[in-house]
Amino acid sequence: MIDLEIQDGSDDPARTADYHLLYQRELERSAALRSELEIAQNQSHAFARELSHLFQHSKKQRRELASTNSQLVRYASDLRTTITELRGANQELQEAYRDTIFRLVLASEYKDKDTGNHISRMSRYCTLLARRMGLSQQEVDNISYAAPMHDVGKIGIPDSIILKNGMLSDNEFIIVKSHTTIGSVILENARGAVLQTAQVIALSHHEHWDGGGYPQGSRHATIPLPARIVALTDTFDALTSERPYKTPYPIDLSCEIIREERGKHFDPEIVDLFLTSIDDFVSIKREIDKREPVYTSTTVVLSERDRKCPVG
Repeated sequence: MIDLEIQDGSDDPARTADYHLLYQRELERSAALRSELEIAQNQSHAFARELSHLFQHSKKQRRELASTNSQLVRYASDLRTTITELRGANQELQEAYRDTIFRLVLASEYKDKDTGNHISRMSRYCTLLARRMGLSQQEVDNISYAAPMHDVGKIGIPDSIILKNGMLSDNEFIIVKSHTTIGSVILENARGAVLQTAQVIALSHHEHWDGGGYPQGSRHATIPLPARIVALTDTFDALTSERPYKTPYPIDLSCEIIREERGKHFDPEIVDLFLTSIDDFVSIKREIDKREPVYTSTTVVLSERDRKCPVG
């Protein structure tokens, strides 16, 4: 048996010092690791608290968002209901407005048995022309509602003149012409756009493109466009309708009279649009009058009044 002697060097002072140094280093490294671990743990706890706070805050926000969304849904429903009610009220107001206009015109022309149809025809004729001229929908509506009030001033003209069968004397014609200024006074200072348009039409619908009309002798574009439109449509309606002093003229003769006044009584552009749209005008007249208008006739005789002044 061999006896081995282990020499560990423990009696060597230098080796013992190295062990102590290594041990101190390990203690320091261990202390540093514990410190880092403690810091990491503290950070982890802080992060956990922050995440918990964010989660709770997010959860609260989701609840608030859900509540807000629910409120918005209710508000939207209430708003839809309110808009529907306002539209209904506005519709009623518009109907009452139109009814008031209709009755105002009836009051001014109630002795004419054709008044109701005349009002409807004028409104439809002017609407057609205004659209063909490319006016805005608001402008079209204003003219449509205002046009029937063009002769509202006739309420101030004696019946003996309005209903006279024959020629008017010079003095009677002067009185008739005053219906433009009377109508303007009746409608002046109106707040609504329709009545403001009606006032312009009442005053100027007998002005002539060449300046030969009344009451102001305006000419060309100084005559308001709504009045220029009414001037032509009113003439067409008068020519093709029965009056105390005449029977209705056929469509072809009425168009020929209007064509001859192109650039004199009427705005040339409006005449051209009217003549190219004559079939639509005839359709409106047929629909409202519920009878077929006369297109041509070889036996038409102009009335004495129309021979002197066929377009008013």
